Amino acid sequence: MIKKILIVDDSPIARQILKKCLPDDRDFALFEAGDGKVGVEKYLEVNPDVTFMDLTMPVMDGVEALAKIKEINPRALVIVSTADIQSKTIGEVAKLGALTVLKKPPSKETVQKALKKAEEQLQ
Repeated sequence: MIKKILIVDDSPIARQILKKCLPDDRDFALFEAGDGKVGVEKYLEVNPDVTFMDLTMPVMDGVEALAKIKEINPRALVIVSTADIQSKTIGEVAKLGALTVLKKPPSKETVQKALKKAEEQLQ
């Protein structure tokens, strides 16, 4: 069961939109980071069940942060949330082990579908 969620995105508005897409009937502990470097540090600190990761961020981009998180924990569940849905990018993050890719802005339906997929992986 998903209890802790980390949202890594340099846009406070994008983080807010993603939070609004989470199921209302669940009491998640939510953690946030504004760039990939802080995202990796926060991942180590809180050990979330699921991480939502933007790709285009300052300091460390989401691709590098995803790779570092998967290095730390090969079983980490990372859902990429990005406006860059080119097949090359999707292929790259899939190869690194992203659970799925959501196109920005996400909808309640796509976020909840991704969380369901993550919960299946946790069982």
